Amino acid sequence: MCDAGRVNRLSGATSPYLRQHAGNPVDWREWGPEALAEAAQRDVPILLSIGYASCHWCHVMAHESFEDAATAELMNAKFVCVKVDREERPDLDAVYMNATVAMTGQGGWPMTCFLTPEGEPFYCGTYYPKTPRHGMPSFTQLLTAVDETWRNRRDEVNTAAAQVGEALRQQTAGLPDAEIAVGAELLAPAVGTVLKDLDSQHGGFGGAPKFPPSALLEGLLRHYERTGDPGVLQAVSFTCEAMARGGIYDQLRGGFARYSVDAAWVVPHFEKMLYDNAQLLRVYAHLARRGPDALARRVTRETVEFLLTDLGTEQGAFASALDADTHLEPGKPGVEGATYVWTPAELNGELGALEGGWAAELFGVTTAGTFEHGTSVLTRYADPNPADVERFEVIRARLSEARSRRPQPERDDKVVTAWNGMAIVALAEAGAALGHPEWIDAAARCARYLLDAHVSDGRVCRASLGGVPGTAPGVLEDYAWLALALLALHQTADAEWLAHAQRLLDAAITHFADPETPGSWFDTADDAETLLTRPRDPLDGATPAGTSVLAEALLTASAIADTEPAARYRHLADLTLTRGAVLLARAPRSAGQWLAVAEAALRGPIQVAVVTGPDGESASAATLLAAARTAAPGGAIIVSGPLNSQPLLADRPPVNDTAAAYICRGSVCDLPVTTPQDIHTALLPPEH
Repeated sequence: MCDAGRVNRLSGATSPYLRQHAGNPVDWREWGPEALAEAAQRDVPILLSIGYASCHWCHVMAHESFEDAATAELMNAKFVCVKVDREERPDLDAVYMNATVAMTGQGGWPMTCFLTPEGEPFYCGTYYPKTPRHGMPSFTQLLTAVDETWRNRRDEVNTAAAQVGEALRQQTAGLPDAEIAVGAELLAPAVGTVLKDLDSQHGGFGGAPKFPPSALLEGLLRHYERTGDPGVLQAVSFTCEAMARGGIYDQLRGGFARYSVDAAWVVPHFEKMLYDNAQLLRVYAHLARRGPDALARRVTRETVEFLLTDLGTEQGAFASALDADTHLEPGKPGVEGATYVWTPAELNGELGALEGGWAAELFGVTTAGTFEHGTSVLTRYADPNPADVERFEVIRARLSEARSRRPQPERDDKVVTAWNGMAIVALAEAGAALGHPEWIDAAARCARYLLDAHVSDGRVCRASLGGVPGTAPGVLEDYAWLALALLALHQTADAEWLAHAQRLLDAAITHFADPETPGSWFDTADDAETLLTRPRDPLDGATPAGTSVLAEALLTASAIADTEPAARYRHLADLTLTRGAVLLARAPRSAGQWLAVAEAALRGPIQVAVVTGPDGESASAATLLAAARTAAPGGAIIVSGPLNSQPLLADRPPVNDTAAAYICRGSVCDLPVTTPQDIHTALLPPEH
């Protein structure tokens, strides 16, 4: 056993995930040069364990192995043990996840990697059980085998490490050069390829497990807004409705779980991530403004309420996640989904037999159950009749209150810059499109906190906890999402946000650009810690690639900023899109954000400048602005104010002393219009 002076090195960490392991008998360290130096001095491998606070299988492995004294003794004796929060250090996670996939063909968390003291991986995997099962060795068997190989077959270790290191360096070479133009002839077949994978029965793309295709839905919606193709809109609407009616959506309090284990969106993996809900809020809000879609509007409103109520922090920002597990007894392992599932008897106990039976029918709760041990996840495949809406909402409120008395999942209070940027964008755009200024106010509060706590001397930190910034530096997605968030706020509120956004973009250009390949970007800064490789991943996954988000931020800024920086931003946006075109041509399902940016770029992007009358009268301007925010497609830039109050309003006067809207596509502008109908005619999707 390790002595008391060597444990609890994680108790002061800014990561809730690391703090979860502070009481383990394992002598965990945080990643850093001291850990690598100790491994070299002791001549032992590094055991690197990467996970995150709301990860179910991370909790399972912790309870089975890391809380076990005998296992910890073996780990401490034979390895230098390092814990990493993948959400706080996405750079480390990227490097060693690539190694894990290269070695095993798959990845996941918890990730378990064995490294040389130089940080080179020579054996990687994910979860290992306490005892052997399903062809997997036990964790202690693995530890013993790795130790024996390290001591007696070091040449094999060195060979494996060298091979993996070379493979990783080749993977991060960047996108290949390709002569592909970003135009309609690229985007139409890309969308066609995506739609071939549409699950026509359940919505979404591909089979189980199913993750919400957030970025892809946003890209498809923008494609519809440009082309008017009803089949594309139907695919988006169908998928959004299927998710919103399934168990992946919390039918009592709102908010989406991370993914569904089945193809029909019924049984979720219960953790709720900020990044999923922020991206989906953006999609549902944009879908809601396309027509009288009551479901999309309801989900938009409920998702906002979930963000503000369940993930809101004292500082006005948003926490990272709610756990998948609920701890029903102190010191015992958590139970996945225990807070959320119901039996018919439980419904009857809360509501009485009559209302309980009706609730069971509406929410799909059966005696057989849809989850484990005869419990059911709540679904909502039909809405109550209009006459029963009030009765239904009373029942829903009573069940929500009853659920609040149950043990609740833990919350990861870490505030991640990029994910909060996503939330700001979604809240600002949803508030503007659907007429909720209080949502815009919430976005502005979050932005002020990030600028105060996460930005110092023009550089961005990755995360904070309880208002205290962490030491992990921001990566490309942090700069890109925060810049895009400030640009969204600039279009809804004060002009001050533009200057902050430009400073972040300029810092990103300085520190993340590949100096040898214009339009190519690294995910870590040029002065960040030197790792085995310098990561860059252009694919859009559960969260969009930092590169594709930066492309949108550059494109947006190019339509708002003064002439000189605007031209530079547009040039870089075009170069970045040109390099990303290869993904739209070859892997469009992994290029949803690229599709969204390309659609906006192909349209100009559209810019709407609403200029107020000379007497400052704002009523007619407000009417035009509301029409523009409702009719404009995703990616459009909309500003309002007096003549010459900002670049987009320069030399665009009112018409006959009344407010007017100037609609431009790139550098080509229509004649100014003065009625909402004219705006709708110019901006709504074409009839197909």
